[in-house]
Amino acid sequence: MPLNIEGKKEVVKELNNQASLSIAGAIAEYNGLNVQDMTLLRTKARESDIYLKVVKNSLSKRAFEDTNFECLIDNLNGPLIIALSKEDLASPARLFKEFGKDYEQLRTVGLSINGEAYPASDLERIAKLPTKDEAYSMLMGLMKAPIEKTVRLLNELPTKFVRLSNAMKDRQEEVS
Repeated sequence: MPLNIEGKKEVVKELNNQASLSIAGAIAEYNGLNVQDMTLLRTKARESDIYLKVVKNSLSKRAFEDTNFECLIDNLNGPLIIALSKEDLASPARLFKEFGKDYEQLRTVGLSINGEAYPASDLERIAKLPTKDEAYSMLMGLMKAPIEKTVRLLNELPTKFVRLSNAMKDRQEEVS
């Protein structure tokens, strides 16, 4: 059933709102996917906290104006599905990459992170980016390493002092 003018305005408003709040996005062609496949894709998107929507290209172009995803407007051709993420830079790319392994009909067309467009050929590279939690863990590990080394060093000082004292005592005994 075609949307009336008010319905189209609502769709544009919703997509624009999501795009304004999102930091990363991806668009992909989904020709050949059946309803069950699309349902599975939507389920995986929900699990990853990704907004996933099929919208007419003319409405998507209007919704993407004045957002970080304006750079993807030229890629909006054909039947496309849009994935947007508010938190994780790589989650839309990761979703399409993982789903595309089993379903070759899903073909990524464009990617965007913080207003910068990337070609579909960068899908693999972007999908390998760490999640927010993984990045925090790496950062904490880097911050923790110097402290751990300092503690180990401070712990070794008394041990070395005792060894030195024992060595000097043993030497004194040998000399006398």
